[in-house]
Amino acid sequence: MMNTVLPFFCVLPPLIYGVLALFCARSYFGRKHPLPGHAPSVTIIKPVKGMDAGSFDNFASFCRQEYPAPFQIVFACADPADPVIPVIRRLMAEFPAIDMEMVADATLHGPNHKVSNLVNAYPKAKHELLIVCDSDIRVSPGYLREVAAPFADRQVGLVTSLYRSPGVSGAATAVEAMGFTVEMIPNVMVAMKLEGLSFALGASMAVRREALEAIGGFRALADYLADDYQLGNKVYRAGWRLELSDCYVESVMHREDLATVLSRQLRWSRTMRVSRPGGYLGSGITQPFPMACLALAASGFSGTGWLAVLLLYLVRAAVALVFSRRYVKDGIFPRWLWLLPLRDALAFGTWALSFAGNRVRWRGNLFRLLPGGKIVEI
Repeated sequence: MMNTVLPFFCVLPPLIYGVLALFCARSYFGRKHPLPGHAPSVTIIKPVKGMDAGSFDNFASFCRQEYPAPFQIVFACADPADPVIPVIRRLMAEFPAIDMEMVADATLHGPNHKVSNLVNAYPKAKHELLIVCDSDIRVSPGYLREVAAPFADRQVGLVTSLYRSPGVSGAATAVEAMGFTVEMIPNVMVAMKLEGLSFALGASMAVRREALEAIGGFRALADYLADDYQLGNKVYRAGWRLELSDCYVESVMHREDLATVLSRQLRWSRTMRVSRPGGYLGSGITQPFPMACLALAASGFSGTGWLAVLLLYLVRAAVALVFSRRYVKDGIFPRWLWLLPLRDALAFGTWALSFAGNRVRWRGNLFRLLPGGKIVEI
């Protein structure tokens, strides 16, 4: 009896977590969406370094906003010879009606170079609502309307957005993109349901100037690797409410090899480990791959063990399909569904390796992670 039941008991945590994530997503996406009506003036600060896939089109999507109020775009880089600067100058020439500025300033305010760019660009910001958006992000014409609308409530200090990567090319890129669909977004749904939103996602963060200054401005983030998590968490702890926007942003990816993808995944894993150590450690039991291996080992690799693994992956595939087709709408599944077990194996590998070191490489620079999420450049 024990040999029959034990394999199914092993796969129970990821099974329950998958169903819970689906329930939380149904609750969130099935609610009534408030109509966007509040439209304050906005400054978009975009830190840049080097070229991304489709840089011009990414930037241009912010210039094509259907937004009734004035908005400004400030590009911030450190190197006046950065190869992305000609792209920004072309953008300014093609969209002369958009209020755009470029700040090229190498002044460092801490080891986080991206945050240093934000600090250097901040004096140019004209408006009370500030949006920080990564350089590889592309948005729809209604993005500003959707993101600004929750600020009609004076208790809202920050609005962040989910992100997806449709139109991926190549298996390695698909492995990374499906992580948004089967890990990041389900995790956010569960976190919001169980504890509320207390962090931000770096792809898109809109923050009220008053809330930003209450936490010490961008300078308060300069010593941390996870500046997005810290911004959201500090605003939350300062007494403001955080909201998740209904508007997805799109992370546009290069075609990359698996080694590059895994290096970035390891950086993200170590970032999450130091940002939310307790929750990150506990997430190990909800990971499908190690629980599937445990079920097989517990059964002596018998038919019962394989049946438990089959049940786990039938449910996991169904949950992934619902998220991809109904909630995320990224078009990744079912085309790349065959990669799901490999994605789970690599996710567990980076989760385990995240405990084996404290070094991360980010945009060509090497850092050592300190307790609490601070970093020192090596």
